[in-house]
Amino acid sequence: MNWSSLEALLSGVNQYSTAFGRVWLSMVFVFRVMVFVVAAQRVWGDESKDFVCNTQQPGCNNVCYDQVFPISHIRLWALQLIFVTCPSLMVVGHVKYREKKDLEYSTTHKGKHCYKNPGKKRGGLWWTYLASLIFKAGFDAGFLYLLYYIYDGYDLPRLTKCSEEPCPNTVDCYISRPTEKRIFTLFMVVSSAVCIFMCICEMTYLICKRVQKKINKNNQMFAMSHEMTSLAAHRAEYRSKSSLRQDPTVSIQNLSNIKAEETEPVKKEES
Repeated sequence: MNWSSLEALLSGVNQYSTAFGRVWLSMVFVFRVMVFVVAAQRVWGDESKDFVCNTQQPGCNNVCYDQVFPISHIRLWALQLIFVTCPSLMVVGHVKYREKKDLEYSTTHKGKHCYKNPGKKRGGLWWTYLASLIFKAGFDAGFLYLLYYIYDGYDLPRLTKCSEEPCPNTVDCYISRPTEKRIFTLFMVVSSAVCIFMCICEMTYLICKRVQKKINKNNQMFAMSHEMTSLAAHRAEYRSKSSLRQDPTVSIQNLSNIKAEETEPVKKEES
């Protein structure tokens, strides 16, 4: 398997990922892919040849090996890595679709753009990114459960007993390098658990950031509405005060007549 081409393809996801996503991608390629390619494949090797049972019955070794290892750890981890890394391609594909759509829009609308930044996680791209995180965490968790279910735990015993046909009776079978394989198995399990935790942290970060933006937007809308209400109240108060002012249509002659009428009773009282 050419893991370098997959790494080169997924490296483009870094520019669209958050800090948690970059840590997750580093964990996958450094602690899982590199360990898988460099060490794990050599540890397992051709396991069927090193699997020994204390019988000379033809076919017994193969049957017992199939009972102990229904699926090889190496092949199971290879499937796991493929399934876990593929959801990131959803994000890359969505961004490429946005870029193509923006290019078509700009050619038909005289240089205008429908996306200021096609890689910004807004709208549908935000949901695509969140779905990719759910798929990645779900695939990792599913393969961890599958490994636990198939091998009844994450431990490899040194001795197993087999009584399948064509074995003449219950025979003892021995797994080569069980301690070394147990260490690598636990390492891959812990690495998968850490990647699941990073996906959960990134999902929490994205959701909290979106909720915070919603709250800030609602606060801004409330502040604007409150400001507009206060302005309307000030305008109404100004209009009411203006209505209580003296009528500008009153002439100077009328004002002098009113003053004369007010002074006449005073003269009568003095007389």
